[in-house]
This record gives sequence, C-alpha cells and structure tokens, in this order.
Amino acid sequence: MTEPWIATLIALFAWWFSTGAILAVVKRADAGGRKSHLWAVLLALPVLVLGAGLFVDTLHRTEPFAVFAAFLAALMIWGWIEMAFLCGIVTGPNRALTPEGVSGWERFRRAWWAVAWHELLLFAALLAMGWAAQGAANPFGFVTFAVLFGARISAKLNLFWGVPRINTEFLPQAIAYLPTHFRVGRPNAIYPVTVAMLAVATALLVREIGAADAAHAALGWTLAAAIAGLALIEHLLMVVPLPDQKLWRWMLPEPRDALTQTQTSRPREPAE
Repeated sequence: MTEPWIATLIALFAWWFSTGAILAVVKRADAGGRKSHLWAVLLALPVLVLGAGLFVDTLHRTEPFAVFAAFLAALMIWGWIEMAFLCGIVTGPNRALTPEGVSGWERFRRAWWAVAWHELLLFAALLAMGWAAQGAANPFGFVTFAVLFGARISAKLNLFWGVPRINTEFLPQAIAYLPTHFRVGRPNAIYPVTVAMLAVATALLVREIGAADAAHAALGWTLAAAIAGLALIEHLLMVVPLPDQKLWRWMLPEPRDALTQTQTSRPREPAE
C-alpha cells in the first residue's frame, strides 16, 4: 500500500466516501429539522474523539499504517467540523438572507458573520494540530488538515467573489441561506491566482515525495499531494461544466422539499 499510485487511490476513495457519508447523514437529518441536525452532530462526536486520538497516537509512529491512520484522523476531525457546519450547528451569528443589491464591505461583513464560528473552529483546530505536530516524525495528519484548510479558504473566497459554476444541489436546509452570499458570473480576478497557487502547492508536495528520505515520509507526502490535486480539480470545476454532483447523488435521499431550496438558494449575478 506504500506505492504512490495505490496511496493516491486510497486518498481519493477516502475523500469520496467521507464526503458522501457526511452529505447522506446531513440530508437525512433535514427531514427532522434542527433537532435532528443537532442529534446527528452529537452522535458523530465519537468520530471527532477517535480522530483526535488517532492524530495524537500516530505523531511519533512511522509505520505505513500509522501514516494512513494520521491521514484518516485529519479527515475525521475535518469531517466532524464540516458536518456541524452543514447541519447549521456551528456556522455564524448571521442566518439571514443577503438582500439583492448589497455590495462592498457590507456584503463581506454579512458573509463573514454567516460562517465565522465555523472558520474560527477550523483555524483553532489547525493551530492545535500544528502545535502538537512540532518535531513529530509523522506530521502528516497536520499536513493533510492544512491542505484542506487552505483549499477551503480559497474556495470560499472564490464563491464570494464570483465564479461561473456554483453547485447548490446538495445544500442542506439548515444553511439554505448561504448561497445568497455567493456570486455567479465570470471568474473573479483572484480565481486564476488561487488556481495557480494550488497547482504550485500540488507540484511542491509531489516534489517532496521524491525528496523524502524515508518510506513513511514519501507515503505521507503522496496522500497530501492527492488531496491538493483534488482541491485543484474542484477549483477547475468552478468554471468547467462537468456534472461532478453525480459522484454522490446516488448516495443521497430524495429532497423533501425542492421548492424550499429553490426559494432560498440564490446565487447572484454580478452587478454590471
């Protein structure tokens, strides 16, 4: 399993399956409203605890299993925080729709307060994992989380400033107001910069694979590079019209009220 192509396939599967599992749980919780969302997050707490335990346990272990476990730990920690966000439990104090015509600093302020607690929790987790991973022989749980964090910030900024394709099909009811902070239109000025940065980051991680002086390090960099490559593809799909939602649609229950999503999910065209 230490072969780069096998490790890459494992990373791809872990990303695909964990994303689908989170979406499936959240969409099923939609049927029961906020109480069901809260219970979904609480019942998933063991995933967070197990992820944190795995992360700490693998910091100074270098066998291949420990590297995979560290990678999985990062996905578990990240996944629980994302579930809490998608369920509307850890979001921000602003849950209101942004009216048409709001722009500039006011629009940014509204968007920030819609996601503030979620972003701060992710940042706190990043800092805690970075502190714990200092001098560790196996820092790849932190490396994986850092790649996910950087890619997520980049994606959210692009959604805010504007890209041609924004998929809101899987948006849970608990955060159905969120797309009113998005902007559909021509790629914004920072879009090519973020794509270039992700491409460079992916290339640097791939270079680390060849430069690694130990098998466990090469494996860890391979897993991180795979996630960075996926983030690059996700950014490209903001402009390339491919039906990426088909990857998970078959896993999810039928929406209870498509009309609600249509009325609340309103990515906006940029002002001319």
